[in-house]
Amino acid sequence: MKIKPIKVGITGGIGSGKSTVAKIFSILGIPIYSSDDRAKRLMIEDSVLKEKIISAFGKESYLESGQLNRTFLAKTVFSDPEKVKQINGFVHPAVKDDFDSWVNAQSSPYVLKEAALIFETGGQNLLDYVINVSAPLRIRVNRVMMRDPDRSEAQINQIIDQQLPDEEKNELSDFVIKNVDNKLLIPQVLKIHEKLVSLAS
Repeated sequence: MKIKPIKVGITGGIGSGKSTVAKIFSILGIPIYSSDDRAKRLMIEDSVLKEKIISAFGKESYLESGQLNRTFLAKTVFSDPEKVKQINGFVHPAVKDDFDSWVNAQSSPYVLKEAALIFETGGQNLLDYVINVSAPLRIRVNRVMMRDPDRSEAQINQIIDQQLPDEEKNELSDFVIKNVDNKLLIPQVLKIHEKLVSLAS
């Protein structure tokens, strides 16, 4: 009988470096499910989800090529908290189903689900453990400004305000990885990796 992998969430505020940490886990052979990437794909490929988005926000939500009309959505949907709730209400259940079928296809001791919002959406209830990647606010803002030069500091702070404070996430998480320049990431990841492998067996 095939053993189901342990489901581990990996989260962290914008600019915390969770994608870098996820890459280290993937080098160790752990499958990574990127919620953001899969959500974007599902919004294009899942016909039921696409229908819901079109009926809620109009045909303009998609370009003629079938791709998402990001400019339109950024202007009309993502600037309105009520509409953000509505679109998340369509996307999150689709991602949950997609993640479940993805997990069933994996054979590693545990899998990682990378998501910016886990506690904010109640996602921790569907996972066995959660890792939070933590970094000081100032460092996070600087990282994002270097990575996305088209974003203003005000826009970055607006995103940060929609996420739970780091301190709260650290308390709610089973594991915390401190991503500050002086604390090396690899030893922290290895320690958690060994722990999760032993929990799985």
